[in-house]
Amino acid sequence: MAVAAALTVAGCTDDGEPPAAASAPPSVALSFAPGAAGAGDPYFPAYGNGGYDVAGYDLKLRYDPASGRLEGSATITATATQDLSRFNLDLAHLTASRITVDGQAATGRADKNELVVTPAAGLVKGRAFTVVVEYAGKPQPLNNEALGVGGWQRTRDGAFALGQPESASTWFPVNDHPSDKATFALAMTVPDGVEAIGNGVPGRKDTAGGWTTWRWTETKPMASYLATVVIGQYRVKTSTHAGKPMVIAVPESLPATGPAARSLDRTGEIADFLAARFGPYPFDAYGGVVIDDNRVGYALETQSRPVYGNVFFRTRPNPTVVAHELAHQWYGDSVALERWQDIWLNEGFATYAEWLWQEHVGEQTAQQAFDRTYRGFDWQVPTGDPGAERLFGAAVYQRGAMVVHALRRTIGDEAFFALLKEFPAAHRDANATTEDLIAAAERASGKDLGDFFEGWLFGRTPQPRP
Repeated sequence: MAVAAALTVAGCTDDGEPPAAASAPPSVALSFAPGAAGAGDPYFPAYGNGGYDVAGYDLKLRYDPASGRLEGSATITATATQDLSRFNLDLAHLTASRITVDGQAATGRADKNELVVTPAAGLVKGRAFTVVVEYAGKPQPLNNEALGVGGWQRTRDGAFALGQPESASTWFPVNDHPSDKATFALAMTVPDGVEAIGNGVPGRKDTAGGWTTWRWTETKPMASYLATVVIGQYRVKTSTHAGKPMVIAVPESLPATGPAARSLDRTGEIADFLAARFGPYPFDAYGGVVIDDNRVGYALETQSRPVYGNVFFRTRPNPTVVAHELAHQWYGDSVALERWQDIWLNEGFATYAEWLWQEHVGEQTAQQAFDRTYRGFDWQVPTGDPGAERLFGAAVYQRGAMVVHALRRTIGDEAFFALLKEFPAAHRDANATTEDLIAAAERASGKDLGDFFEGWLFGRTPQPRP
């Protein structure tokens, strides 16, 4: 974890003593304790927090590209999952000036990249509560030595917030782990003539005093790392597809009809192709954003509006990467990770979606893609437990796709394509694990697949071709 800048809160001290109970029935014995300073993920124990479950984030922010300063407020609605004396929010490099819990002043202190909040009264298990944090500063990214830079990054004409496995804490207070999904609303105020693109359905734009407020709403629960905002000089094209808004943004630095724009213009077509295989599109909006910045050498499945580095479109259109990120809207976004170890559920199925798309357009069959990948593959890293430093390696993506294809060959097309729809339908707007996928595959096929998955997910030697 990167070191955090100092964070101060007016009147914020913490003596460690549990506060008084809040509206507790006299017959109930309460035992208030602090929420855990981490969600307990085996790969990233410090990510996220315990003691509460977030229902929604509502951000009202203002960003000045000239100074790099971000300021505003975050309103967080949540429910206590224990008798809670205090709780943590993830917040890096930003300074909170005022915190309230249910309208009452709360105290807080900084602890590395955490904001530790002590409400005026203890929060009883099962109680819904609302936190408002007013904060400001110049956001900075987080640098994971093994996985790279993620989070808020300033640009010449704006900024963007993007990254995996962590990003959100660099621009708003958050329970930053995918196991705690929540709805998301953003009102981002920027100077007139600057665009601000976020997740979900676009809302009303207001202009006053040389500033414009852009509004975005994602009403389906979302993992925190999938939240994004992209600020700068963009051509924003808004249309509808299948009765839902589609927003595509390409930077003005790129040609209006160049490879990037032509690739994203196929978003609706590709989403429809995937819907025929995975079931109905799971969100209320479509779209995509291209970032023309050498620091972004990847694409990310930010919910309802994937973000693509222009590296994919340097010389020609690339609808295959669009297929990959759109497949994540089912596998990775609507059905999110419960723990980072299971990232193959995201990347294996999205990579296999590339193979299905390539077969659809006549580039190669899924079997040919499997055969090319299988030849000479290094099996030393297990797909089902790659380790935190190899979250984005070949064992997760390419071998993950081979697992999916081998499963298809093992259970047959009828059961396989039924599974492709049944699994995201069963876990829509929720989380899932490898064990959930195995159980679903066994139900769909009527077969005991324990040995199959043990070998393909965890074996360190080449698996027999199915």
